[in-house]
Amino acid sequence: MDFSRRFLLIPVLMILSAGCQSGSAPSPAAAGSPTQPFKVALLSPGPVSDAGWNALAYEGLVAIRDQLGAEVSQVQTNTPAEFEEGFRDFARRGYQLVFGHGFEFQDAAAAVAPDFPKTVFITTSGNTVRPNVAPLRFMLEEATYLEGMLAASMSKTGKAGVVGGMEIPSVKSTIIAFDAGARAVRPDFAVVTSYVGNWEDVGAAKEAALALVEQECDFLFHNADAAGLGVFQAAQAKHVFAFGSNKNQNDVAPDVVIASAVSDIPRAFIEVAREVKEGRFTGRIERMGMKEGVVSLVFNPRLESQISTAARERIEQARQAIIGGTLKVPTAEF
Repeated sequence: MDFSRRFLLIPVLMILSAGCQSGSAPSPAAAGSPTQPFKVALLSPGPVSDAGWNALAYEGLVAIRDQLGAEVSQVQTNTPAEFEEGFRDFARRGYQLVFGHGFEFQDAAAAVAPDFPKTVFITTSGNTVRPNVAPLRFMLEEATYLEGMLAASMSKTGKAGVVGGMEIPSVKSTIIAFDAGARAVRPDFAVVTSYVGNWEDVGAAKEAALALVEQECDFLFHNADAAGLGVFQAAQAKHVFAFGSNKNQNDVAPDVVIASAVSDIPRAFIEVAREVKEGRFTGRIERMGMKEGVVSLVFNPRLESQISTAARERIEQARQAIIGGTLKVPTAEF
């Protein structure tokens, strides 16, 4: 199989709306009025063709367009300067809601928000709150904890490898939870982590994953967005299992991805967009996990038969405990 072709990424810049107006945005109460269309934008830190984190955000943006009748635009931004300029540009052009898709957008949102009090800035992670700034905190850790349990239940070597994109708190938190889940099953289980330093370098992620396999890791977990596809390439080359992250990636590499930790980002985007459009938005940290039905662990039906009944039962018990509040999954503080 030609893996380079199968996992080829084509970075795209997808702009869905051309009609723009100058000046700061109108109040949320007026959003969507006959004289002022509801306009929503997305800043993504990587390509929306990544089959993961950024693809989910773009799906959410399209859902806002289709369900709320919004005019929408999306642009990829890669540096803090671009984050801030992206926020300012959309706010100047009359966008009432702008998403910065990641923990790293917090500072830019806080810097721009006072200048555009009638525009709402949402970051998909973090803890920065202002009257018109708020984070959506997806508790993906609850699902990566269960992935860790599964890895420890099935591993023959007692070791799993993790490939991260940028070493930021939101990524580190999912790794902490994965490690904790594995150790809940096997206290001596080892998790080895490697960061590639970006979200797009598929080749670097593949090399990092291959190095982890050489260290006897027979399960691979990634939280690296587009770069994570390289982890799947390595898993296929070395015949080890891998886990999907953020989006259901079971079909991306169905012969090695045994399960995916999934966040229903489109659902959350729709809910906050509706609040903004109807003038009901208030700044606060919105945490969404398994209890809220936003985070889940999805097994790959093609590989699920390889998971023992005992392992499935143990994982289901943990899932129910998380939903019921009796199991608190360890996370990083941020």
